[in-house]
Amino acid sequence: MDAWVRFSAQSQARDRLCRAAQYACSLLGHALQKRGASPELQKQIRQLEGHLSLGRKLLRLGNSADALESAKRAVHLSDVVLRFCITVSHLNRALYFACDNVLWAGKSGLAPRVDQEKWAQRSFRYYLFSLIMNLSRDAYEIRLLMEQESSACSRRQKSSGGGVPGGTETGGPGGPGSPAGSLPRLALKLQLRFLLLARVLRSHPPLLLDVVRNACDLFIPLDKLGLWRCGPGVVGLCGLVSSILSLLTLICPWLRLKP
Repeated sequence: MDAWVRFSAQSQARDRLCRAAQYACSLLGHALQKRGASPELQKQIRQLEGHLSLGRKLLRLGNSADALESAKRAVHLSDVVLRFCITVSHLNRALYFACDNVLWAGKSGLAPRVDQEKWAQRSFRYYLFSLIMNLSRDAYEIRLLMEQESSACSRRQKSSGGGVPGGTETGGPGGPGSPAGSLPRLALKLQLRFLLLARVLRSHPPLLLDVVRNACDLFIPLDKLGLWRCGPGVVGLCGLVSSILSLLTLICPWLRLKP
């Protein structure tokens, strides 16, 4: 098990480079089709994209073991919500990689009777569940940080003798009890929440990067499963952006969200 984990860790950079090239080909192929490029050139780009996809599946052989090891470590987290989200995410990733391995065996000719469409749908379903758990974990961490930041701001204002931030206390005809003051008050609260969210994400780059990366990845299984047709251009762009952000976490390890 440990040998597989070390092997998959060494192949992560190659896999992400191939992933970036694969989705770059997808985006390029869409752009060439829109511009009316020659069918021969479009065919070459599609073939290159297919070869990169098959090569990535080969690099991911054994990644299920790495995902299971990560799930075993996540079980010991003290925070219940983080423990649930991260463990379920890693378990779904393990199932996704297992389905991907079966799909590779079918495409490479080792198991020609494999129903590739069925296994592809299964793999994207597990991939989608994993991303939903990742985004749920991100939302939970954002909420915790926003609460901490709000409490810190309140303590600073009390110590300095300031009033309620943003001047939300209103009186007279535009006060909280009147319809005329309810909409501006709600708009002010939303504005303050958005400012607080922006401050939290700006001060926590790993969390911001993880949110953007998972949000970009989400479009891929949604399109492949037919839940939300985005088109090859959007899928290619989102996959390329996500791949570049993933490479950044390898180049700059401090950008990786922990645990």
